[in-house]
Amino acid sequence: MKLLIVDDEVIIRTGLSTVIQWEENGITLLTPAASAEEALMRIPLEKPDIVLTDIRMTGMTGLEMSNAIKRDYPWIEIVVLSGHDDFSYAQQAIRNGIGDYLLKTSRPGDIMSAVMKARGKIVSSRAAVQEGQAHQTAFRWKLLDGLLRGGHTPEEAEIDEVLSHYPELRLGSDWETLELWMISPGESLHMKEQLKQPLRLIGDKLRDSLNCAILDWNNGWLIFFRSGQPAAGRTVRAAIDAVGRTADAPVFAVIGKRAAGLVELRESLRTAEQTVAYRWLAGGSGVLDYEEIKDRKGMRAVCSQEEEAALIAVLRGGNEEALRTWIREMLAAILRDPEATPGTMTSYLHSLLVAGVRWLERAAESVGRPTPSISSMEDTNEKRLAECPEESMIRVLTEVLAEYKRLNGGRSDAIERTLAYIREHLDQSLTLAQVAANIHMNPNYFSKLFKQETGKTYIEYLTEARMEWAAKLLRETPAKVSEIAKRVGYEDMKHFNHLFKRHTGVTPSQFRQG
Repeated sequence: MKLLIVDDEVIIRTGLSTVIQWEENGITLLTPAASAEEALMRIPLEKPDIVLTDIRMTGMTGLEMSNAIKRDYPWIEIVVLSGHDDFSYAQQAIRNGIGDYLLKTSRPGDIMSAVMKARGKIVSSRAAVQEGQAHQTAFRWKLLDGLLRGGHTPEEAEIDEVLSHYPELRLGSDWETLELWMISPGESLHMKEQLKQPLRLIGDKLRDSLNCAILDWNNGWLIFFRSGQPAAGRTVRAAIDAVGRTADAPVFAVIGKRAAGLVELRESLRTAEQTVAYRWLAGGSGVLDYEEIKDRKGMRAVCSQEEEAALIAVLRGGNEEALRTWIREMLAAILRDPEATPGTMTSYLHSLLVAGVRWLERAAESVGRPTPSISSMEDTNEKRLAECPEESMIRVLTEVLAEYKRLNGGRSDAIERTLAYIREHLDQSLTLAQVAANIHMNPNYFSKLFKQETGKTYIEYLTEARMEWAAKLLRETPAKVSEIAKRVGYEDMKHFNHLFKRHTGVTPSQFRQG
């Protein structure tokens, strides 16, 4: 709150400036004026909120100056300080709208009280104005919002009422149209309190420079203006850049279908919302016009067998960085597709995710494990895939990769296929050479690799697998011990009994009984 002291006596000006502690009470003291004429010249530039003035001065009097101030700047509060103890002066001062009248003999505390009283009146007045403006703005917004969202055809009176509050949307000729721009800086910006004021200032600047209508809309703005306004598009683009710099984050804007009148803005809004879904396909920032995407037919919505095989090969390789690279390259190919739409893109990506999850299910089934649950797959919906495809694909497929590694216990694909083959043929002759040939591997190298990745020799692993199967058959079936021995690959009963006791600590018969 700024205070201007006006007095032609230097001792009074100096005393009022130095004796009273203005700053401590939230008052910014301007350089005092030595005359009413000087004060009137400085007021437009320095914009004081309160004027503390003498009445009798050389030249124009304080009352004459007060009349001029109240005529041109009615919001300025005036406090008169005079040496004339004359009630007629006080009466005239009050008639002229002066807030308070004090004698120069008043104590500093009385003078400060009068100034603070004037300050309180200004604060209350400004609050009332702001409240009135807020109500008026809310009413205007409600009218335009209702027209945009309404499901009925608006009557002429309703359209006229909206235009009375938004005259900037009234078309001046048949060749003019209305443009609707939707700016979406993203939810994160609204989490930062320090950005709200700069963003409001940019919005105010747009209103002043464009004579446009602006609505808050889904964490962003809707901007409406006539297409015939000179350089309007450039002005909005400059504002979008300013928002991006202020927020230090990418800002995306779309232009809906041009409207031939107020009612057609509904179609503009619908097409703008349709275009917003292209945010990722458009690169995440900048301006995208509905006219640029309206004729897209869509890309292939389901992955091919070759693409599914390529994904499975990357997953089977077990390298997370290779998987991320594959995902980025696949998404880059989508960005290059001139027909890609958000709907067909998300369908295509979902088909790849389903292919990866089903492959994991088959892998789990092949080694006799329960199907792992991929929690991130449950959280990934069409909206998330459209807005954050890379993040979504990486989340799901890295979880698939991690589950596959746990399934394998860190083993190579060749060894995992060997273990599945052994479990499926436990009742047959399974020599090391035969199993190595099944995976096209040298028997000596296979033997070393098997021990390295399982911690057991091939014979040790095969024997343990057969003994575990035999124990299961003894518990769950009434088959004779000799029959079970043959089913798990042993013709020699004595050898089978010896191996079983070494594995479990008891004979097959004792195991069944106990």
